[in-house]
Amino acid sequence: MTGNSLATYTRARRSKVATPHVTLKAGKFRRESFTRYVSRNHPLYVMLIPCILFFIVFKYVPIMGSIIAFQDYKIFEGILKSEWVGFKWFEQLFSYPQFTRLIGNTLLISFYQLIFSFPAPIILAVLLNEIRSSGFKRTIQTIVYLPHFLSWTIIFGFVYMLLSPQTGMINGLIADMGFEKIHFLQNNEYIRSIIVGSGVWKEMGWSSIIFLAAIAGINPSLYEAARIDGASRWKQFLHVTFPGVLAAVVILLLLKIGHLLDLGFEQIYIFLTPANFSVADVLDTYTYRIGIKNGQYSLTTAIGFFKSIIGFSLLVVANRMSKWLTGEGLY
Repeated sequence: MTGNSLATYTRARRSKVATPHVTLKAGKFRRESFTRYVSRNHPLYVMLIPCILFFIVFKYVPIMGSIIAFQDYKIFEGILKSEWVGFKWFEQLFSYPQFTRLIGNTLLISFYQLIFSFPAPIILAVLLNEIRSSGFKRTIQTIVYLPHFLSWTIIFGFVYMLLSPQTGMINGLIADMGFEKIHFLQNNEYIRSIIVGSGVWKEMGWSSIIFLAAIAGINPSLYEAARIDGASRWKQFLHVTFPGVLAAVVILLLLKIGHLLDLGFEQIYIFLTPANFSVADVLDTYTYRIGIKNGQYSLTTAIGFFKSIIGFSLLVVANRMSKWLTGEGLY
């Protein structure tokens, strides 16, 4: 058999073998039905049931209660019988003389949290990752995780013990140096910094867990290659660690932006006093006063509706900008 005939014979044999796979009818490759798939993987779907029920009961069902923002809601008449008033409560909120102060304080404290509280767990995670002794690393992690499990009342007690003009340790040091004691918790110049700083101390360790997990998922061979190329610790962070955690940073930053007007009632309320009211009163504390104390449920619902619209809008805009700049986003 000549070379040309051998090549022709080989191509013919290959075509005969490959042809049946190409010409099989599409019907023989039918996808598995959804019911059959769920039946085969039912343990996974059973595990999802509590999560699904949680979101239905505590997230989606309460959304229907948002309609009272457009009603003069009476608790004894219920949603169905309360009078519809349209945008009355939104107009009252925007015309409230102190609305500018409330929204200004909320945005300013939230901006401080975004600048200082958000990067803190990232920095902590990077520093913990550089610790080579596993025992010392676990000890540090335990210490920085602990404040997360303390209530804000206890946190306020610690802050008071540090800053009190009568018994505070810091004021004691100030007095020993010959200076006049400072009323930190009543001083408008310091209260925002104290609120943000206490939040950083309380949640920094716990929030770093996500970034530690992202760093642990980076391929160690990338660090080895960087060291072989002579990269310093700083260069390894810039070119290996930071790109490895960028996706987690972007997602959490977008979620933080979506909750820009949600500062957390407990954190603010525990530090709120008549002396610092003008700079520390925010939408959450105002909602508590008029909603819980005065029973204006429709107005407080309107405030919540307003915050949700602003948060959703910011999230959509920030997500598009993130995808345009970094290629990462929530969807």
